[in-house]
Amino acid sequence: MPINVNNPEADTLTRKFAHMAGVSITDAIVIAMKEAIERRRKAETPRQTAARLREKHGVTLGAAARKPLPREAFDDMWES
Repeated sequence: MPINVNNPEADTLTRKFAHMAGVSITDAIVIAMKEAIERRRKAETPRQTAARLREKHGVTLGAAARKPLPREAFDDMWES
């Protein structure tokens, strides 16, 4: 199935990448998309990032930190 991209920046970037990699424009798109997908798969989830930072800085969560805040806490944040 063909792809039609009418964006000058996308065209420029694709051609630049194809030239750098020494591949066709089609191959450049395939390579770039595979690399982008792989980077996203390897990225930390927000929960993993928080756990890593807590460990790095020696922060532990007690039982109270695991309980949701009451509605009033959120309401207080919006009051001036």
